[in-house]
Amino acid sequence: MIEGTCLCGAVRWSFDGLPQSATACNCTACRRYGVLWAYDYENERIRISGPTRAYIRGRHLGFHFCPDCGCVAYWRGLVPDAHGRRRIAVNLRLAEPGAVAAIIIDHFDGLESFEDLPRDGRCVADMWF
Repeated sequence: MIEGTCLCGAVRWSFDGLPQSATACNCTACRRYGVLWAYDYENERIRISGPTRAYIRGRHLGFHFCPDCGCVAYWRGLVPDAHGRRRIAVNLRLAEPGAVAAIIIDHFDGLESFEDLPRDGRCVADMWF
């Protein structure tokens, strides 16, 4: 299990197991936040605790951050899928570096093509150190 927390400790998340990869996106929001996302579904492999405020972007996503220290903790889909599940992604930069260092990075072009880019072999440790 991986756990993450905002700077002040009020907002926490846990990811059951290890994600297959982390996503670095270059969309206007993600590049400003400087986040690395790990995806699943709310209350399945990802659990959240603590109060947040949300920046609602469009009709599909809410970016949740700690109202005290400002760390972006996760995004959550605003509309459940056909099975009633809500997509969510946690910010791996809130985890301890050693717990996520070996996770492979996937790059997503959220700015122009809205497509996955080829893997370049980098992992989270390469993005941090």
